Amino acid sequence: MSVTWVAPGRVNLIGEHVDYNDGLVLPFALPFTTTAWVSARDDDRISVVSEGVGSEQFGVDTVPGDVEGWAAYVAGVVWALRGRGVEVGGLDIQISSDVPIGAGLSSSASLTCSVAAAIDDEVGGELDRLAIADVARTCENDYVGAPTGVMDQIASMLCEADRALYLDCRDLSTSSIPFDLASASLTLLLIDTQVHHALVDGQYGDRRAQCQAAVKALGVPSLRDATMEQVLGLSDETLRRRAHHVVSEIARVEHVVAILEAGRPADIGAFLTASHESLRDDFDVSCTELDTTVDAALSAGALGARMVGGGFGGCAIALCRDADVDAVRARVGSAYESNDWKAPTIWTPLPSAGAHPVL
Repeated sequence: MSVTWVAPGRVNLIGEHVDYNDGLVLPFALPFTTTAWVSARDDDRISVVSEGVGSEQFGVDTVPGDVEGWAAYVAGVVWALRGRGVEVGGLDIQISSDVPIGAGLSSSASLTCSVAAAIDDEVGGELDRLAIADVARTCENDYVGAPTGVMDQIASMLCEADRALYLDCRDLSTSSIPFDLASASLTLLLIDTQVHHALVDGQYGDRRAQCQAAVKALGVPSLRDATMEQVLGLSDETLRRRAHHVVSEIARVEHVVAILEAGRPADIGAFLTASHESLRDDFDVSCTELDTTVDAALSAGALGARMVGGGFGGCAIALCRDADVDAVRARVGSAYESNDWKAPTIWTPLPSAGAHPVL
């Protein structure tokens, strides 16, 4: 027997840097996916072949530190599954992916979720989708050593076509929110700046520490529990700005969800732009390329635009009426050309299906 699973990358429509503050997020799945083919073998070895990348073998009893590089994401899944009591024997695994790497679109979650779902299916299908997402996150956190939150893997497993996933990062409850762009004559541009500033990793850790310092200063369980009045009373300016972003961003997510549920997707644009301004001014995680991208898109008629992801590079999104797409593309491209920057990559992804088996 052999099984095949596909799992997508994701982009977060709104709700940035709030997942580790027990906040609310609204990701949707991209049409970019990783496919994992899995079949049993009669020994205790895992053989992995990744198309265009390479091959690797390791034992089913792998532990953190055994395997490094891209194959660690597969070895970590095997390790995390076995840690949950799933009986994983020898396997042949083949992997293929078209999720852009390094653009902040969760290529790693796409990989770990597709492999985890395929292996679980091959050995008997013991786990539900949330459990598979947790296996994938455990792999990244504890085997690979990547400090991801819960959003990426849950989005990859639970998203639906033409919908966004409303996720409460405190209790992991979810609901599916209408986000049918085509029916509303809207296009969401996904713009890869193709830059990634080296300071991002340390700055990410700093932001988490500052949020925790604000929590301590406010005496609340998390910034999810803080009121804006409390935040504005913080004496430390940096902590006040960091907390201001988190509290206001969670409120923006709630507004966007209400607007989408009311069937008015064109009206979310102002909240996307406000999110970018908050990430730029209060959270200090934007950069010249992201700000230029957002400003160019808005000046050409985009309804709203913002950076997405951790910041300091990566991607931005711009919500446009279909009639304005060409003008926005041209204005963004012209802005990059005038700055002598490498041309951005621009996609027009529709909200797509989450992980699923291929029969």
